[in-house]
Amino acid sequence: MVESEPWITLGLTRDMAQKVLTDPAREQYAIRDAAGVAAFTVLDMRGLLAGYIQILCVRPDRRGSGLGSILVRWAETRIFRDSPNAFICVSSFNAGARRLYERLGFEPVGVLRELIVPGYDELLLRKTRGPWSEFRQTR
Repeated sequence: MVESEPWITLGLTRDMAQKVLTDPAREQYAIRDAAGVAAFTVLDMRGLLAGYIQILCVRPDRRGSGLGSILVRWAETRIFRDSPNAFICVSSFNAGARRLYERLGFEPVGVLRELIVPGYDELLLRKTRGPWSEFRQTR
């Protein structure tokens, strides 16, 4: 993960990645193939942004194979059990990921200017099933 984009540009270190990937407060899911982990996602189901897809990573040799779409759809199913909203951030320089998320129904809801590194913004995207008030009533 730390040896590929967008994490190179964002300056993610191995230690930072390890902390996120082993945090018991977050949920981690992976797709494996014969070579090991082919793709994985990390979800945060806490707080107002419960349903945040914090990380979506596909091994470079498996990109373009549909694994990213499979993981996002799987994450949505998981998220929508407990939250009416799925969120994901995408770096302003990561046009391919943004196209994927928008094709999967995520819509831009905000810009976090230079949140991680100077010169690049994080774009907050959301896919929703409705407001929290209606979601609570149906549960």
